[in-house]
Amino acid sequence: MIPTLVVLFSLVTWLSSAPLDLRLPTENHHLFTGQPERFYMYVDRIFEGKTSKPWEAGSYGLVRTAVRIDDQILLIKFHEGIDISPVKRDPAGNPVDLVSSIAEGRVVYTSLLPGRSNYGKYVVVEHSWENSSVISLYAHLAEITCKPGDPVKAGSVLGRMGYTGSGIDRTRAHCHLELGMLVSTRYEEWHQKNGGGTNFHGVFNGMNIAGADAARFFLEHKANPELKFSEFIAATPVYFKVTVPAHGTPDFVKRYPWICPSVTGTHKSWEISFSATGLPLAFRPSEREVATATVTSVRPSTVPHRYLTRGLISGEGNQAALSSSGNKLLLLLTDDVSPSL
Repeated sequence: MIPTLVVLFSLVTWLSSAPLDLRLPTENHHLFTGQPERFYMYVDRIFEGKTSKPWEAGSYGLVRTAVRIDDQILLIKFHEGIDISPVKRDPAGNPVDLVSSIAEGRVVYTSLLPGRSNYGKYVVVEHSWENSSVISLYAHLAEITCKPGDPVKAGSVLGRMGYTGSGIDRTRAHCHLELGMLVSTRYEEWHQKNGGGTNFHGVFNGMNIAGADAARFFLEHKANPELKFSEFIAATPVYFKVTVPAHGTPDFVKRYPWICPSVTGTHKSWEISFSATGLPLAFRPSEREVATATVTSVRPSTVPHRYLTRGLISGEGNQAALSSSGNKLLLLLTDDVSPSL
């Protein structure tokens, strides 16, 4: 007879290694048909007197606000999610698409008052992936049909697509989807000293979610259903690294243990790797001595780094330093809620 503990251990191991049931949040599946212009909601753009409606501005990353730098045209405004176009509208032009959870999880927050956020009405779902808390956020909803505490499966309906929030109208109605990691459980303290205005959303303020490229994760997971979120994050290109003094293990590392797979003994500092958009990719123990957060590595560029990193770092070439916004990000990530620098 097989001992009960062995059976339970085997079940937990199987569940943690089973392929992720991942689904797009609406009926719009054109991400997978090679028709991105039908998947993403465009943005109206006027640049140098010319008007356009680029669908690319609905994708993730530095995709908005065009500027000319010498002979290059750069997009410098960060869009942390993806904007998914509706596939159904009623006679008045209102979207009627249902919005569903992308995976199994639990509803942890709903924002029912559209005026309290640029997101309008939005829902946050927490997913337990690889013993860590991965967050998905669904914004600009017309209606929310779930409540905090509700368990959900992939495809469970959360609400209906709309155009609540600022910057969109009925014509550009869409579902804004974010997929990422919770930066800090002490966000409210940080916000009081470093933020602006009133925080109505606790730790589920969008500022406290480090967003990854959801569309790229969907595409790569479809190509390889065994792909883990940790592997996806680890494969994201590093743009810069920051070394900070070590004062124990940051809560972020405890929340996402796969981001630092081996920590033994004591060390003087942490070296944190970031993508160009400021997504934390890896923590590594270091013996480098630093008095404060210091950029210790950067991808060389002929363009000033501020344009390529949403202003998180300054400098050019292979020289860089943290900006004020970069320092604030480090304070939040390392749970240092000191006044802003």
